[in-house]
Amino acid sequence: MSAEIVPLVEQAGPCLTAAVGAYGAAVLTRAQDVAADATVGLGQRILQLVWRRRDEAGQAELKRVVDEAADEQNDAYSTAVLSRLLRRALQDDPGLREELAALLPTPAAGTFNITASGKRSIAAQHIDTAITGDGHLQPRP
Repeated sequence: MSAEIVPLVEQAGPCLTAAVGAYGAAVLTRAQDVAADATVGLGQRILQLVWRRRDEAGQAELKRVVDEAADEQNDAYSTAVLSRLLRRALQDDPGLREELAALLPTPAAGTFNITASGKRSIAAQHIDTAITGDGHLQPRP
């Protein structure tokens, strides 16, 4: 897989899930609602971009996958299914990569993500002292 595809899919995945969650399979053919949330609107534009670049059989497959994701109650599963579909579409179509990159916001220079996951986890750009857990002792003055 091309190194340029991974960040595109990671950035677009939550938008796709939000759009499918909001509109279901209608997201593929629905006119964009001016009042739609920005994330939902972006996800809708991405899915419609993929839709327009497919032949009839490809559109049928896309509709089936979007229907499946819309019926799923687990957002993580829906995101995985939609991300897999987008990755495959991007691998097969370099022009789609360019169009998607133009749709997605460009991260500001120097920005990055910090993720903390799990019980008592912490995350920050810089940490001087961090104490987590039970039974730690406070330093005496």
